[in-house]
Amino acid sequence: MTPLPKQRSTSGRRDRRRSHDALKARNAVNCPNCGEIRLPHRVCKNCGHYQGREVFEVEK
Repeated sequence: MTPLPKQRSTSGRRDRRRSHDALKARNAVNCPNCGEIRLPHRVCKNCGHYQGREVFEVEK
């Protein structure tokens, strides 16, 4: 038989344990070339630019 807890965990202890489980919003920035929202330090999927230069051509 597996061991069981002797007493029930209090709601405060349970909530403190779960305090780090919340989802955090992603940090999104606007592309300086086309204005589309993208993640920082990533190539823009809309126009293919990164740090002021075209990394790849996007098929239209």
